[in-house]
Amino acid sequence: MTTFASDIIEWQRRYGRHDLPWQKRDPYAVWISEIMLQQTQVTTVIPYYERFMHRFPDVAALAQASLDEVLAHWSGLGYYSRARNLHRAARLMIERHDGNFPSSFDEVVALPGIGRSTAAAIMVFGFGERHAILDGNVKRVLARLGAIGGYPGQKRVADALWKGAERLLPDYAIEAYTQGLMDLGAGICVRSNPRCSDCPVRRHCIAFATDRVTNFPAPRPRRALPHKRWGMMIIEHGGAVLLEKRPAPGVWGGLWCFPEIEPCDDAAALCMSRYGVRVESVEPMHAVEHGFTHFTLTISPVRMRATRIVPHAGESDYRWIDIAHVKHNAIPAPVRRIIDAMSIAQPPQTA
Repeated sequence: MTTFASDIIEWQRRYGRHDLPWQKRDPYAVWISEIMLQQTQVTTVIPYYERFMHRFPDVAALAQASLDEVLAHWSGLGYYSRARNLHRAARLMIERHDGNFPSSFDEVVALPGIGRSTAAAIMVFGFGERHAILDGNVKRVLARLGAIGGYPGQKRVADALWKGAERLLPDYAIEAYTQGLMDLGAGICVRSNPRCSDCPVRRHCIAFATDRVTNFPAPRPRRALPHKRWGMMIIEHGGAVLLEKRPAPGVWGGLWCFPEIEPCDDAAALCMSRYGVRVESVEPMHAVEHGFTHFTLTISPVRMRATRIVPHAGESDYRWIDIAHVKHNAIPAPVRRIIDAMSIAQPPQTA
């Protein structure tokens, strides 16, 4: 065992995290937590994880549920392709593995939404197997340890980090070692103001020895993100609002949103032509800003009061939902913010 690995293991056993709800030899629980933890902090994930596991305690429960229900339990976590992939993967486990979680690395990494590092974490924590991981926190630790320059998203840098991760693997205590790397990156070797004086492996760290800790890893190269503008129609009738399911794949695919329009469209005319809804008032609301990985978005909502509804037979991609219950559905964060901004103490009354 390398001295670096033994230092990590000893530190983790004394000071690391031991009470996270997914820390058990259960590959399903580890899988759910690892997917939730992608792009999301532990403190945010825990309540979502606990609610999700209460409703979907195993592969069968997740596979048998509707995608709408899965997305509703994910609503607020963002990056909704993660939830869609969980649902697809659970159904594939029913078809291909008799409802059991697969026990080989190759079978796990072949499931939707699971990459090399996530599969490795599942094998380590779910089965006790020896694999190297390389999540965002571990990339930062190893980049500083070896003074590996460059942005980790670049192939050259990623290859060097993977090589280091494989080289440092101990022959035993793999779970404590892996958890220790993650704990170190999450609490000590953080992006800003790292706590080097508390680091158990600073004597091995080239960046620390050369006083260049904040130089590693290099940040993502800056580039201007495109900006988009959408309109949304908040159509109210009898204490309910009209929501429309967004197509998948796509932005918020499978989630329920207020109907989208171009900012220059005639909202009242579209209400009638699309949904058979006649409105008598159109009230602009404050714009909502939202950021995605690849673009930024400004949403301009307009609030409208419906006076007449013509039923459309057979429509399944939109529904009227009591405004008090909208948040129980699978809706994206901007829709939640619009609902919060609405005064619902005295909802508009229909004529």
